[in-house]
Amino acid sequence: MQPDERDKELSPLQNTPKCDAREKMQLPVPASQPLIADMSNPLPPPLSEEMSPMMRENPPPRRRGRKWLWILLFVSLFANAVLAIWVRLQSAGKPDENSSPFMEHYLSGNRTSDDKIAVIRVEGFIGTHGKSQVGQDGMVGDIREQLRVAQEDAGVKAIVLRVDSPGGEVLASDEIYRAVKEVRDVHKKPVICSMGSLAASGGYYSAMGASYIIADELTITGSIGVIMETFNYKGLFEKIGVKTLVFKSGKFKDLLNGDRDAAPEEIELVQNLVNETYEKFLRIVARERKLDPDSLRNGIADGRIFSGKQALAIKLVDENGTFQDAIKKAEKMGGVTNAKVMDYVVPSSLLSFLEMFAESRSPKIELNVTPERMQLQKGKLYYLSLHLF
Repeated sequence: MQPDERDKELSPLQNTPKCDAREKMQLPVPASQPLIADMSNPLPPPLSEEMSPMMRENPPPRRRGRKWLWILLFVSLFANAVLAIWVRLQSAGKPDENSSPFMEHYLSGNRTSDDKIAVIRVEGFIGTHGKSQVGQDGMVGDIREQLRVAQEDAGVKAIVLRVDSPGGEVLASDEIYRAVKEVRDVHKKPVICSMGSLAASGGYYSAMGASYIIADELTITGSIGVIMETFNYKGLFEKIGVKTLVFKSGKFKDLLNGDRDAAPEEIELVQNLVNETYEKFLRIVARERKLDPDSLRNGIADGRIFSGKQALAIKLVDENGTFQDAIKKAEKMGGVTNAKVMDYVVPSSLLSFLEMFAESRSPKIELNVTPERMQLQKGKLYYLSLHLF
């Protein structure tokens, strides 16, 4: 067989035309991709669909976070719109001079009854400082406002004054007493005092304006008296080498100065002030409880405390009983039965909502080296049982 005929009988693979080695190394390049990279663009060119069959079979997951972002944005805009409308409605119109921040809160009894028994609370330290719902005079301002609302409400047939307090400032206790007495005497509404676990000193003073006083047998009450205190740190200053330099216009101007001993005339001056305040307390107790002032002065009105049972025996209260007994007595004196028992609360508002966030600041660390009872203001008179506070 001739060589030419033998070549023709070879397989197609063997019959392929011969090429140079450099031609074998050259790969076909798609027309859409240049042979030389563009160095001005550091990012690689996007892959075409012809070069990424796996991407067509497994597409990248869609970003679902954007959906929730839009939902949250819509909810936020809607909430802000509702809040703006609410504030607009709250501020619309002129405020009523007789309006009150307090609203009725049902406690017990017949919810649908038109006859009501109002419960007003005197709890904790009695003072004109601290938070107030009416914007002034602290808890005294709140109690006075609640009494005003109750006395002007024809549906309120009687008031229960719930006292659970060791006392407090002289003036604050006297203001509560006078406000309660006005409801009783001027507006002719019965006020029944219900004493809790503690109604001593200024707490007892406040109860004197009530028409009737009920104390539990285990109530601590009494403590008829006045107190004022200060510190004497003269010895401490001498030990650490500290002196105070005082410039004053008169000899009593630095009264109760703690870095020196009190002069005899200073002690006499302060004691006379305490005695004068004590005499007012004593006269009010004698008049309201129909007791002899001299017997009080020389007997039980020396600051001592009594149980509710002892107080009944010496006529400081009218009856031993519970809070429910006081409610029944209020219904009886108010001439009603099965009345609605309620108290007064302040409803939630935008201001209280914002104050909640304002008060949630980072906590402060305070170091107190004196007992709680020592934090009374120097030079202030108190109807207060310090051993109970």
